[in-house]
Amino acid sequence: MDDEIAGLRREYADAGLTEADLDPDPIAMFRRWFEEAREAGLYEPNAMVVSTVSVDGRPSSRMVLLKGVSEAGFVFFTNTGSRKGVELAANPRCALLFPWHPLERQVRVDGTATRLPQEAVEAYFGSRPERSRLGAHASRQSRPVADRAELQAAYDAAEARYADGEVPVPEEWGGYRVAPAAIEFWQGRPGRMHDRLVYTRGGEGWTVQRLAP
Repeated sequence: MDDEIAGLRREYADAGLTEADLDPDPIAMFRRWFEEAREAGLYEPNAMVVSTVSVDGRPSSRMVLLKGVSEAGFVFFTNTGSRKGVELAANPRCALLFPWHPLERQVRVDGTATRLPQEAVEAYFGSRPERSRLGAHASRQSRPVADRAELQAAYDAAEARYADGEVPVPEEWGGYRVAPAAIEFWQGRPGRMHDRLVYTRGGEGWTVQRLAP
């Protein structure tokens, strides 16, 4: 099995990335690549890995969905009592990764997360499908449950409680904006000589540096 895994490889050859290809603004560059991922038909191009660190230095990662991007940063929503919420409360430094494999691309973001204001949380929560809103009430994310039946019972109870269709934002639910300190654009190249161009925030602007693959 290990030999089979070690033998899994493909040659990257679709395109390259030069400094001349970059937009001066990394957020504009991200939007360009994001639209290209959408146009290419990638499944959930807004899926990203969020990595956090516990108070004792243990890293953890999970997939969440990007729900907004602006010059201020990258936005996502989650249960604030979850492991990532607890870890972000203790240490707001985090990393994001967009793994756009079919395009042989990745975008990496290093930044700091801050909680979104309640009005922004309520506006987004109200736009979610009803089942997702009920699920947010039923799930105490990251906490142990006895079995699937316990989860289903919690969902059924939430459904009965809010049978009139008015599902409020749960207390343990919120949003975060990750303000980027660095954004790296990675493009696969033949011979594992990949292109890695990283924007780093400095003063009022951004500098760009090429990294060895």
